Amino acid sequence: MDRRTFIASTLAATTLPQVLSASTAAYDPTPQEVRIKSTYQPGQLLVLPRSHYLYFVTAPGKAMRYGVGVGKAGLEFTGTATIAVKKEWPTWRPTNEMIEREPQKYQRFIGNTDAQEGGPGNPLGARALYLFEGGRDTYFRIHGTTAPNTIGRSVSNGCIRMINEHVIDLYNRVPIGTVVTVL
Repeated sequence: MDRRTFIASTLAATTLPQVLSASTAAYDPTPQEVRIKSTYQPGQLLVLPRSHYLYFVTAPGKAMRYGVGVGKAGLEFTGTATIAVKKEWPTWRPTNEMIEREPQKYQRFIGNTDAQEGGPGNPLGARALYLFEGGRDTYFRIHGTTAPNTIGRSVSNGCIRMINEHVIDLYNRVPIGTVVTVL
């Protein structure tokens, strides 16, 4: 082994633990105050689906970060919308597209206009923030969930899911008219 190979091997060996620890950093959905680019306006919501975080900008350069679950590939929402409706313990009905994709799963909704009442067993959870573009409902929501194990994953039919306690906190912070940007 020559000197160059020895030095390169030594550097690689000392760097490897740092690389491994950085790539295996634990995902933490717990709400916490973090720094954010000061270009984002206070009161704005920013969702970064690839990292599974939602940011509520509280002041220039500061935001509350929440862990979220997002839409699976091909079903995710991207763009800018406005929260036009807020509901506590909302009712829920799968969209026609959801029923077409998974008719077995949503069989009870086929051929009727039934909706599931709000409550602890409802897939929208404790709160829902309804996203609109140009005054029209996108059918995408930021909402609670009955499956907290899906937070930090891309498994929904497009909506942005939060742990119920976290969506209640966000619901109390954001007014109707809040701008939501999903990158």
